[in-house]
Amino acid sequence: MGGSSARRKRPRRPQVLFTLLLPLFCPALGQPVRYSMPEELDRGSVVGKLAKDLGLSVLEVSSRKLRVSAEKLHFSVDSESGDLLVKDRIDREQICKGRRKCELQLEAVLENPLNIFHVVVEIEDVNDNAPQFEKKETRLEILETVAVGTRIPLEPATDTDINLNSVKDYQISSNPYFSLMVRVNPDGGKTPELSLEKLLDREEQRSHRLILTALDGGDPPRSATTQIEISVKDINDNPPVFSREEYRVSVSENLSPGSSVLQVTATDEDEGVNAEIRYYFRSTAQSTRHVFSLDEKTGVIKNNQSLDFEDIERYTMEVEAKDGGGLSTRCKVIIEVLDENDNSPEITITSLSDHILENSPPGVVVVLFKTRDRDFGGNGEVTCDIGKDLPFKIQISSSNYYKLVTDGALDREQNPQYNVTITATDKGKPALSSSTTIALHITDVNDNAPAFQKSSYIVHVAENNPPGASIAQLSASDPDLGANGHVSYSIIASDLEPKSLWSYVTVNAQSGVVFAQRAFDHEQLRSFQLTLQARDQGKPTLSANVSMRVLVGDRNDNAPRVLYPALEPDGSALFDMVPRAAEPGYLVTKVVAVDADSGHNAWLSYHVLQASDPGLFSLGLRTGEVRTARALGEKDAARQRLLVGVRDGGQPPLSATATLLLVFADSLQEALPDLSDRSLPPDPQAELQFYLVVALALISVLFLLAVILAIALRLRHSSSPSVWGCFQSGLCSKARPGVSLNYSEGTLPYSYNLCVGQTGKAELNFLKCSAPLPSSQEIVCGSSPGALIPLHLGDDLTTHPETLTPVMSSDYFFFKQLRADLPLCLSPNAGNEPLGAAVGQCSESSASPDPSFSKLQFPAFETNTHQRELSSTQTKTPIPGTKLGSRCPGPNGPPPR
Repeated sequence: MGGSSARRKRPRRPQVLFTLLLPLFCPALGQPVRYSMPEELDRGSVVGKLAKDLGLSVLEVSSRKLRVSAEKLHFSVDSESGDLLVKDRIDREQICKGRRKCELQLEAVLENPLNIFHVVVEIEDVNDNAPQFEKKETRLEILETVAVGTRIPLEPATDTDINLNSVKDYQISSNPYFSLMVRVNPDGGKTPELSLEKLLDREEQRSHRLILTALDGGDPPRSATTQIEISVKDINDNPPVFSREEYRVSVSENLSPGSSVLQVTATDEDEGVNAEIRYYFRSTAQSTRHVFSLDEKTGVIKNNQSLDFEDIERYTMEVEAKDGGGLSTRCKVIIEVLDENDNSPEITITSLSDHILENSPPGVVVVLFKTRDRDFGGNGEVTCDIGKDLPFKIQISSSNYYKLVTDGALDREQNPQYNVTITATDKGKPALSSSTTIALHITDVNDNAPAFQKSSYIVHVAENNPPGASIAQLSASDPDLGANGHVSYSIIASDLEPKSLWSYVTVNAQSGVVFAQRAFDHEQLRSFQLTLQARDQGKPTLSANVSMRVLVGDRNDNAPRVLYPALEPDGSALFDMVPRAAEPGYLVTKVVAVDADSGHNAWLSYHVLQASDPGLFSLGLRTGEVRTARALGEKDAARQRLLVGVRDGGQPPLSATATLLLVFADSLQEALPDLSDRSLPPDPQAELQFYLVVALALISVLFLLAVILAIALRLRHSSSPSVWGCFQSGLCSKARPGVSLNYSEGTLPYSYNLCVGQTGKAELNFLKCSAPLPSSQEIVCGSSPGALIPLHLGDDLTTHPETLTPVMSSDYFFFKQLRADLPLCLSPNAGNEPLGAAVGQCSESSASPDPSFSKLQFPAFETNTHQRELSSTQTKTPIPGTKLGSRCPGPNGPPPR
């Protein structure tokens, strides 16, 4: 009795609807990539080769972070292969409800650079739902007068599956009175109807029990059954009739719950109970029955809850009118929901850059987002805005997709973070809007060099500072972050010697503190220049230089030092002679002192600390000049002593002293008696020097004796008798009586060794004594070169004008600045001879000094050495080309140097 529709088999695996080449053109054409898949596919199943269809390599899948975005994430992307996988259970009936075509919209998002591809996945229906009857048992009342062939509509079964998997056929249990007919509705649905095959006889059988089976088109098919209880009743020959076969009404989605939507009406020409009509929902989805209610008596349809255009745009239902006699008829009711601007736009952030470099150029995509407005038409059109005064702008990427890109220079040091509020506004009346705020963090780059607080530094450091002391603090700031803002300090240049720079100053690389490595001395180093550098740790490294001038300040750490007159070890100066007839204001001498310090510390003043006669001399406070304050009186001592103090201007002041010995005399002979009381200055090393001299003298004597003995033995065998001339006892007296000091005569009774030579010969010829000499003289004469002639200065030397080389005695210190005139005959052939050559020769017949004789001067030397050389000062016109020798020649030529 029952019929069934044809069944077709469908592939269960996902398939790509387009060819492999088409996805390569999808980004340019703006068309989506399409896939189809059956519902209820296992989690992890492959829907399609998404990466391959987008033209991506396997490496680009992870590097460009391929992923999908949707309202509900039913899918995911394999991070290695790029395949589109099932992530969650997909139930077509739950997702798409009654829609015949079920498609899920996805967005494939790529980064680096950001890009979006639209993906559409069509969900194919599988036969996972069996047909269902609304009631497990249906009761029907049929008049016994119903003619054969009369059709009685039955409640159809519903199946949430679609197409082939929906209800395709009905079957009824075998019986002699009824057959089953299936009526195809305009919408493709099928309604079962009982067709009376045999007249009913209430008297024979008052009721009939049938089983109705609904079958779908699945493979294998699913089914559902319901029991039909038919009661045979008395005659009712007029069924109800609706005023219209189809009722259509449009209502606003803002309609309040409980409002009347429409009223269906039907009439029945019968009378009594057979004319009483009741209204029922038939062939209506259960979800629709939850939304609307039907008054059985009045036929008024009301909404039980709020309507939402965005959920369901149209409701379709069937209403049955049934009279009291069991006859019924049906009509179709269509309720269309009108859209209202009751939904604000929705903003979904699809991608947000974690790091936005502050040196990003304009046009860099930092945020990718989409908008959605569930309203229809102008109510669903959305515009986006972020306001003004922001270095960003919005660009439309594709339908409802937007990019937030950089539109100006970014500076993390000024704005490390931007809170961007994206506002989406629809075009409804009144317009609705929504907004979302995103925080964009700017990533630092090394775009700022360190900056010193000062353009240059001048540091004042007092000398004698402790080594290691801090002398300056550098401070450079870098507004960058992390290593880009970490500053280290170093010295890169200086006017000091590079090798010794580290011994003067160092700088702490972290704190910038400059340390002195040594105690500075103002007298040695007044100032020096440094070039310091502050360097950050960014890549590339940025740096800044600053100059620092270190000025070493003076401290009063040097006492004055007397330069003139030269001081002896005891601090006393040499004596000065003052003429007895000196007038007041006569410049006697001048004390010259210096101080190594500077400024007030070197401002010297001179003071008389002690004086034999305080009123006799005056001392210049600033000049140090010693002048006579008055004329010398008869009672004034000829010898005066001044203790002069030199004081600097430091705090506390430092000083030095000098003792001046002043003698009032008109000549040296007159001054000598006043100096006889002076004693030799104590020499702390005299004893040690004495022993050294004695030891050296003994060694020298032994050596000379050996040399003389060797020479004597050699000459003894010589044929020349003249060699022994000087050793004859009759020539010169060997006696050397002691001579007492006699200062009153103005003579110098001290013995000196005189060397007499002749420049015109290879050897030196010595004068022979023509007459015995006084006992106070010993002159050894002869022709032997290098013979010594001891001579007392107190004797008359005019008869012996030889070249003299004096050897000073220990009494020399008493006679500094004493002068003795010695006539000397100079050789006319003397020229620019080398050092040690003979320059003069005495004549045997010379009895009186020649006017051309030169004079020998014994100057005052400032050392303690006993042996001094003579310097020549000509007081009369010398013979041209003559000069004095500095030492005696040896027997075979000039002495060794």
